[in-house]
Amino acid sequence: MSSSESKNSLPKKAFQRTVPWPWRVWYHFCRWIVLLFLMIFYRVRYLGIPNIAFRGGALLVSNHQSFLDPMAIGAAVPEKLNYLARKTLFRFKPFGRLLDSLDTIPLNQEGLGFEGIKETIKRLKNGEKVLIFPEGERCRDGKMLPFKKGVMTLAVKTKVPIIPAAISGAYESWPRGGWPRFFPGRFGAVRVIYDEPIPYEKASRMSEEELHDFVENRVHELYSQLAEQRCLIR
Repeated sequence: MSSSESKNSLPKKAFQRTVPWPWRVWYHFCRWIVLLFLMIFYRVRYLGIPNIAFRGGALLVSNHQSFLDPMAIGAAVPEKLNYLARKTLFRFKPFGRLLDSLDTIPLNQEGLGFEGIKETIKRLKNGEKVLIFPEGERCRDGKMLPFKKGVMTLAVKTKVPIIPAAISGAYESWPRGGWPRFFPGRFGAVRVIYDEPIPYEKASRMSEEELHDFVENRVHELYSQLAEQRCLIR
């Protein structure tokens, strides 16, 4: 085999994205500040942390109750977590700069959009974790909205596990259209639960519809579990 043929037979180098170390330090500094803030003002509690304590890419899928959700869900993840935010949130320059400093993925108003999907896939392939809210918007009454189709296929395309998660108490603490409420009452604490990862091998054996329903049902179950155990999680 000639040298040119051997070069052509080599696999293409996988996409690699290097996050500068100052950004990583800044991200984890912010993460600890947020965690302390949530513990003091919202009595945040976590279940299933060992399910996210591994290195490598994963797609975290959760229900969406409030502006608190990304902070509360991400604060307990040991590795840097990638977030998605609407482009409109970047328009206010101070907040936009903060989102940029946290390496946030900008999205179009409707759905992920091509750019958002492309960047999400890149980061998953690079062995990074990404948090997605398949409902597409915050709930209006505390009840979960139907998940949008196609989100779970991002994990299958990139061969990463899916981690179902759920959050409870965030709607009561900061309802849509309302102001944040600090120092919640006895049952007002924000609670987050992470489920066991769904490995790629299992997800790839399901149809798109089956995987969508499986993950959505699991998030519903996790949310119900938090609601049933709220008197035990203090």
